[in-house]
Amino acid sequence: MTALRGILLRRIALDGPMSLAEYMTLCLLHPEHGYYTTRDPLGAQGDFITAPEISQVFGEMLGLWLAQVWMDQGRPAPFTLAELGPGRGTLMADALRATRAVPGFHTALQLHLIEASPVLRNAQAQRLGDHAPDFHGNADTLPDQPLFVLANEFFDALPIRQFQRKGAAWAERMVGAADGRLVMGLAQPAPLAALDHRLDDTSEDQIVETCAPAGPVIAAIAARIAARGGAALIVDYGDWRSRGDTLQALRQHRFDDPLLNPGAADLTAHVDFEALAGAAAPLRATPLTPQGLFLERLGSAARAERLAEALDGTRLENHLAAYRRLTHPEEMGQLFKVLGLAPQNAPELPGFA
Repeated sequence: MTALRGILLRRIALDGPMSLAEYMTLCLLHPEHGYYTTRDPLGAQGDFITAPEISQVFGEMLGLWLAQVWMDQGRPAPFTLAELGPGRGTLMADALRATRAVPGFHTALQLHLIEASPVLRNAQAQRLGDHAPDFHGNADTLPDQPLFVLANEFFDALPIRQFQRKGAAWAERMVGAADGRLVMGLAQPAPLAALDHRLDDTSEDQIVETCAPAGPVIAAIAARIAARGGAALIVDYGDWRSRGDTLQALRQHRFDDPLLNPGAADLTAHVDFEALAGAAAPLRATPLTPQGLFLERLGSAARAERLAEALDGTRLENHLAAYRRLTHPEEMGQLFKVLGLAPQNAPELPGFA
C-alpha cells in the first residue's frame, strides 16, 4: 500500500466518497506524496515518454511553427513565449535551437514556463537557464503582452469528473472504499444543466467526462491573445467531444489500475477539444488535426531525412523508429491531435490546411 492510499482511505472513512477530480488532484499534487511533486516521471527510468523525448524533430517543428506565426503577425516585440507543463524542458530547448537563425525572434521573446512540479522546475531551469525563464503556477500571472503558447500533453493531466447517464439525469462516479480498497461507485442521479446538451448524443449508462480546471487556463491565455495578439498550439490525446471512461494510469510504462497505486502512477484522461475551443472564445479555433498529418505538413519528413544522412546502423534504426512513432497512424500519429487558437483577424495558422 502506498502512503497516499492510506491517507485517502482515512479521508473517505471520515468524509465519505470523493469526486474523481479530488482523487486525481491528491494523487498528482499532494505536497508529500503526490506523483508530480515527488519525482521526474519521464523517460526510461520513469513511467511514460512524451513526443519531445522520442525525437528532436517534434520540438524543432513546433519551434519553427512558432517563428512562422510570429512573423505572420508582424514580429511583435517583446512577446511572451510560454509553455504549459514543459516536462524536462526538452521541447522548448529543441524549439529554441531550431529558431536561432530567425532574425529578431530570440531577441524579442521572454520565456515563461507554467509548471507545478518542483522536481521538473529544477530540470527546466538547468536545461533552459540561458534563456532566464520565469516560472508560474498558473496562466493568470503571464505578462499582458503578445503571447505565443505551446501545450504538449498538459491538459490530459488535469483532474476530471465523470458522469454516467441515468435517464435524463446524471450520476457522478465517485471514489469510495470497501474492504480496505479504493473502489468506484455512483452518487444519486440528478439533473445537470451543464450536460443538457449531451442528452442528444448519449444513451443510458454512457459516461461523459468534464474538466473544470481546463476552462480558466484557456480563458486566461485567450484573453491575452485576443487583446495583444499571438497564438496557442495544443497537442494531446483525445477527440472533439468526450464520450466514455478514458481515465488511465501508467506505471513503469505499463497500464495500471487507476485506484491501485495512488501517488505512484501517472493519471490522465482524454482531452475534450470541443470544450477547450469553446472556452477560448473569442479566439478562432483551427480544425482538429491528427499529430502525424500536422507534423508532415510542417516538413517533418524532410527534417527526419536530413538527420538520417548522418546516421547508420542502430542509430539510424532508432531514428527511423522514433519518427514512425511520432507520425504513423497506428502509433501517436492518429491518437494525438493538434488544435490551434488565434485571434479572429490573424493570418491562418500553418499546418492545418
